[in-house]
Amino acid sequence: MEREQLRQRINELSAKHKAEGLTAEEEVERQALREEFLANFREAFRSQVEMMQLFDKAGNEVTPDKVKDIQRKKGLRDD
Repeated sequence: MEREQLRQRINELSAKHKAEGLTAEEEVERQALREEFLANFREAFRSQVEMMQLFDKAGNEVTPDKVKDIQRKKGLRDD
């Protein structure tokens, strides 16, 4: 499901839950949508962290070694 559609459906179910309650099927759907949303968020966040490079004020790279190793394994770094 597309991110925006996913968010809208989660919000719909949340509003219905507050207004009148959810059926058992809707509870299951809401939980599955939340898990999908969190998985997408974690994947995007991990990608951002793996792509980052940090520099100090003097212009020296201070990217953590763990991130550098991940970048090397993915072919994003050649040093």
